[in-house]
Amino acid sequence: MSRLTLGTPTEYPQEYAPGVLFPVDRATARKELGLGDDLPFQGKDIWNAWELTWLDSSGKPIIATATIVVDAHSPNIIESKSLKLYLNAFAMSRQDSPAALEATISKDLSAIAGTAVDVAIITGSATSQTAISDFPGDCVDMLSIGSSSNAVDAGLLGNENEEIVTEELHSHLLRSLCPVTGQPDFGSVLIRYRGPRIRRASVLDYIVSFRQHQDFHEACVERMYMDIKKCCGPEDLTVYARYTRRGGLDINPFRSDFESEAGNLRLWRQ
Repeated sequence: MSRLTLGTPTEYPQEYAPGVLFPVDRATARKELGLGDDLPFQGKDIWNAWELTWLDSSGKPIIATATIVVDAHSPNIIESKSLKLYLNAFAMSRQDSPAALEATISKDLSAIAGTAVDVAIITGSATSQTAISDFPGDCVDMLSIGSSSNAVDAGLLGNENEEIVTEELHSHLLRSLCPVTGQPDFGSVLIRYRGPRIRRASVLDYIVSFRQHQDFHEACVERMYMDIKKCCGPEDLTVYARYTRRGGLDINPFRSDFESEAGNLRLWRQ
């Protein structure tokens, strides 16, 4: 297996290179959250690759985007820089069809993730049909900060009262740091729940407390899910984050105990 390429100078492969793909096990981050094999949620990691290109059988370049969906129960995530290197290696490679390339990418990523990975390629002008959307519900970003913390602080979370409500809250102020390079990752997060009414200002304080937290996107969302579940006690809970792209890739983890589909909406910064 190739070594981790994230944060190191790397030569870009010029031809098909499945060997550059690198797995990161989920178990290490989940152990810190008290999670084992019996997860309290289901979910998916939805990746969008915006810079996919290859050559057709005549040598003409084809441009496309790809959506890659990895089940949250897979033993591994796919390290993002290794995926970028892998996808870029197709640039000078001839492919019989988009369907053939989909099959190749799905096979290679499934081997790294440890479970079946779904891949969908959209070529050419069809990508322009992807409309800009926003998260549903109420945005908490206009509220005042009640408390600031230099570390993730679940103690900031709290309920307004015991009235059982169903609501959707979201924020665009999520920022976390790559655990390898320290580079910032920016995103938006949706919290959909049914349970005691959560104090909205506490949601904002909590999300802002991630600003210097070092972890992968997937682990950040799972930490949010576990903290909200423990501190606020919702009966049903979804946490869905959509991060801005880096290196032509955006990563969008979805975790829920009552929903199975996230919807691959494209937010205004994506």
